[in-house]
Amino acid sequence: MTEAQGISGSEPAADPLDGWSLPAWTYHDPEFHALELERVFRPSWQVVCHESDLPSPGDWHTLDYCGESVIVVRGRDDQLRAFTNVCRHRGSRLVDGAMGCSKRLVCPYHAWTYDLDGRLTGVPDSASYPALDKDRAGLVTVELERWRGFLFVRLEDDGGPSVAQMLAPYEAMIAPYRFEDLQALGRVTLRPREVNWKNVGDNYSDGLHIPVAHPGLTRLFGKSYGVEAEPHVDRMWGAMVERESANWSERLYQRLLPTVPHLPDDAQRRWLYFKLWPSVAFDIYPDQVDFMQWLPTGPTTCLIREISYVLPDDRREMRAARYLNWRINRQVNAEDTELITRVQAGMASRTFSMGPLSDREVCLKNFCRRMRAIIPEARLEQQPPSGWSHR
Repeated sequence: MTEAQGISGSEPAADPLDGWSLPAWTYHDPEFHALELERVFRPSWQVVCHESDLPSPGDWHTLDYCGESVIVVRGRDDQLRAFTNVCRHRGSRLVDGAMGCSKRLVCPYHAWTYDLDGRLTGVPDSASYPALDKDRAGLVTVELERWRGFLFVRLEDDGGPSVAQMLAPYEAMIAPYRFEDLQALGRVTLRPREVNWKNVGDNYSDGLHIPVAHPGLTRLFGKSYGVEAEPHVDRMWGAMVERESANWSERLYQRLLPTVPHLPDDAQRRWLYFKLWPSVAFDIYPDQVDFMQWLPTGPTTCLIREISYVLPDDRREMRAARYLNWRINRQVNAEDTELITRVQAGMASRTFSMGPLSDREVCLKNFCRRMRAIIPEARLEQQPPSGWSHR
């Protein structure tokens, strides 16, 4: 095994790989994928829903990732808690589906019953279980963080920062959008993708492809699209130009988007994007806020979860702007899906290993640097022999 070498003429750096992408093999190798689940995703914060999605006692939402199913539920004491969605008797899943409401959590296998605070409260024929201590057999808790109304869970604590700490550099910028008051517009959409999760994130934080592959965004933003990277967050943004677009959806959005009283002047016609490590994003518009999350389901597959949230606003112009926003971004999503699919297919070629990164690709450079620190084998240009992760 040898480390990839920089090519002559590249800018000198403390790390010779600093100007290079991750090697292609890390986008399809099963052992690398397994390490990502353990070292990247289990210690990461993942968004489940907004607290407004759980207004009443017994309301719950689930999130499945890393082979775990997590349930976030509002208790009778109005507290929000997170547990693994697993009965302590024989390991059965307790609830099915993405959301619901239950007075109690009852296992469908043997009817073990848990209160909304996770306590085991009912076991049929409990006297026949001499080893059972009901006080110690409640649901297993999962760490939960509420950040500006959004609910995040973390399977393991590796000492990493909270969501609030990650987003601290941008708190003043985000505060005017009143995240805490948001309400869901529809339900979570699930979009399976035949690509490695990293390709979704690489594309999300990439600004170089905007003028090449997104003509709609280019018509809206002109040359204003920018990117920057903080240690745990990428930020992208674009300000709408005054020139009207030739596309009718974009042109009507420009015309109809109303003034939003609680936003500062510089945010009235700005689209703002944040990507949190490793795979949660907030798309922040004057008219709505979307979250998008991409979770690995295999070495070359992932699942995108996305939903829009809005503040109450009955103005016809605002309703129209939200519809037009959906039309515009539906096209952008289709363009991005084609792009990442092409990249995933190209990475299967033996002729491609690493690619050089522009100094403008600050987000991707930061991501690659961090992945190499977490999984040092990502420094290897060529795929190591099978079994490498166990040596």
